[in-house]
Amino acid sequence: MATVMLGLPRTRQDGHSPALAGRPGDPRLIDTYGRVATDLRVSLTDKCSLRCGYCMPPEGLDWMPTEQVLTDDELIRLITLAVDDLGVDEVRFTGGEPLLRRGLERIIEATAQLKTAAGRAPVTALTTNGVGLDKRAARLKSAGLARINVSLDTLDPERFHEITRRDRHADVLAGLEAAAAAGLGPIKINTVLLPGVNDDEAVPLVRWAVSHGYELRFIEQMPLDAQGAWERGSMVTADDIQKALATEFDLVPTDPRARGASPAQTWRVRHGDHEGTVGIIASVTRPFCGDCDRTRLTADGQIRNCLFARDETDLRALLRSGADDAKIADLWRAAMWGKAAGHGINDTSFIQPDRPMSAIGG
Repeated sequence: MATVMLGLPRTRQDGHSPALAGRPGDPRLIDTYGRVATDLRVSLTDKCSLRCGYCMPPEGLDWMPTEQVLTDDELIRLITLAVDDLGVDEVRFTGGEPLLRRGLERIIEATAQLKTAAGRAPVTALTTNGVGLDKRAARLKSAGLARINVSLDTLDPERFHEITRRDRHADVLAGLEAAAAAGLGPIKINTVLLPGVNDDEAVPLVRWAVSHGYELRFIEQMPLDAQGAWERGSMVTADDIQKALATEFDLVPTDPRARGASPAQTWRVRHGDHEGTVGIIASVTRPFCGDCDRTRLTADGQIRNCLFARDETDLRALLRSGADDAKIADLWRAAMWGKAAGHGINDTSFIQPDRPMSAIGG
């Protein structure tokens, strides 16, 4: 079976900045629509230990060559720059699967020792599939990790194998238990519902999550699969999920002012003696681009100002050419200044990004 080739977006070459006309002297990562990027998403690798069908094909992808991936020291330098000079106050580590990064604890520890403009340590978070988390949760907590999101799409081991093509369901559950024992709370569960596969599990998943003290987040399937098979008409929408939950739970909206730039719309729910929070991230049907506060760094050193961007800005080339922090910061600011108003998924002109989710980071 042929391996799917990983196409890469257009890259801004030789350190030239995008147009900066009219940009004020604000040192932060501002854009022309008044948004400020304070949340840095750092992809540590494009490799993954699972093969979820909505992300990549069964045979996997051609991984980035090692020499293209940023080293631990390069990553730490860019994260430090983002916090010290660009106003970032939250750093989330993603993949692929970030637990496959050997230097993960060192990178988290270095990040947790930084100070934001407010004099606090940046909030450190991790999004993982949970495989191997049971062996590293305590070390991650000791390194300074504050929050964790674990992807889990089903409570059924056989369905888990159908979705991920791996028999690792028990490992994910063990990882969740270890994370709770290590004090990595609140623990959030990321779930994608797929039509005809697990779309009947919305209510059971919420019951289970609430009884365990986890916060469940349903995520609409997005056009970021490597195969390009996503279809708008076949996805499980936020409305579908909300209607399913309403058959079992009284959905009490949380204070919308508390949402801020969070992608999830949330409700309070009760199951037996347990009360918890459930959320829906409706990137497709209820876009929240106007409140976006994210900037993204890929494992190979490219800045993406939007998850669905069609071009990127190359910081790796500057790093490896000996550029100083000031020049790198200016290029990063310029990349964010050119951010579009929205992702455009619902526009007829929308084109899916060349990179799949596994090579961008969540």
